[in-house]
Parts: sequence; C-alpha cells; structure tokens
Amino acid sequence: MIKLVNVSKSFRDKKVLQGVNLTIHDGETLAIIGGSGSGKSTLLKLMIGLIRPTSGEIWVNDREISQLPENELDEVRLGMGMVFQYSALFDSMTVGDNVAFGLREHTKYPEEKIQQIVREKLAMVGMEGVENSMPNELSGGMKKRVSLARAIAFSPGTIFYDEPNSGLDPIMSRKIDELITHTQQALKVTSVVVTHDMVSACHIADRIAMVYEGELLAVEPVAKFRKLKDPRIQAFLQSAYAAEGEEKE
Repeated sequence: MIKLVNVSKSFRDKKVLQGVNLTIHDGETLAIIGGSGSGKSTLLKLMIGLIRPTSGEIWVNDREISQLPENELDEVRLGMGMVFQYSALFDSMTVGDNVAFGLREHTKYPEEKIQQIVREKLAMVGMEGVENSMPNELSGGMKKRVSLARAIAFSPGTIFYDEPNSGLDPIMSRKIDELITHTQQALKVTSVVVTHDMVSACHIADRIAMVYEGELLAVEPVAKFRKLKDPRIQAFLQSAYAAEGEEKE
C-alpha cells in the first residue's frame, strides 16, 4: 500500500529524517511512535504529500508520489483520509457541512446523495443526529469522531491519524482507540496512527514503528516490539506501563 525507500528530509540545515525505509501493508494498522521532535509527524506529512522528501522515494499503490505535480497529488489524496490532531473542524460550519465539505469540493454528487453519505458516516462513528450542531457544542471526543466521519466520507483506502488521543482523558482515549479499531475492521482500510501514547499504540496496532532523532529504530509486531532490548524503546515502554497503572487506580 505505502512504501518509503531511503527517505530523508531536511529543513534548511536541520536533518529531520534520515534514510527511512518502511513498508506499510495493505489492511494493517501501523502505529508510528516517538517523542516530540523525533520526526514522526514529518513522516506522516511526507506520506500524504503535504511536504516532499529531500531525497528518497515514496510509493502509494505502486505510484511514486514524491515528484508528482499538485493536481496529480490531489488525485492520490482522494484515496486517503486524515484525522488531524485537534480535529480541524470549520467552526463556522455545522457538523453536517464539515463532513460534506470534501464531497462538495471534489465530486458532482447531488445534494441528496451527499446528505445520505453524511448520515451514514456520522452513524458509523456513533454521532447520529448531530448534523445541525456546531463544533463548539461538542466535546473533544465528539469532535474527533466528526473528524473521522469527514475522513471516511470518500471511503478511502488509507486513514492517517495525527495524535488522535491528544487532549483527551484516559477513558476517552481508550474509546477513540476502540473507534480506530472498529473503523479499520468495518471498512477494511489501512490505518497509520502517529502517536506518542504507547498504551494506545499497543491497543490498536498490528505493528509499531519507532522514530528516534530522525531514524527508524524498529518496525515490529506489538508482542515482539515489547521485547526489544534497545534502551530508547524500553524507556517508552516503561512510561506506558506507568500510565496503565495510573488508569487502573
């Protein structure tokens, strides 16, 4: 589905990513973890074509996208859904209009079909009947659900999540984890989740990839990842165990 070949990215003199090789398999959920400034969010932006690599290749469905002109990149992005860190809903639009926005911009569907899709996608994320609500009337968790409904409006093959649990309490974070898993299973999509939350990564992922100071340290199934001896990985795992203990108290 997605393959990065020796990808590096620099901003002026600062190297953010160095020689990343990564294959994301069709239908899997891959969690990309790392601390602030590790390069994991840059990796996500490269995969959806928001920025271009300094060197290397990025393949999406057997198409190398790093040098595509913007209009052809837009065609590729129609097969992707994006759930932003802070939901990124348009505050001046109703929930329904937020979910319908991309459909109105990029299709010639009649309004009746658009409204049907909006209702279906909102129902899929447990947000039935809120089409006429405004974003400021929703909780943080509800906004995340609406953002996901907007992301799946085009029935994408891949959904990207940027820190989906950011700003949420532990209980709501686990509900979002369940929603990510349910969406992956219901739609048979490939899911790429960028997160610093090891608890979440272990709950939702088939495999975990860890980025540290711009380098990809490891990509392994969850059970094997937990057993890796690298001290940088173990530091993340220990913080996860501590967080799990706090949730149980």
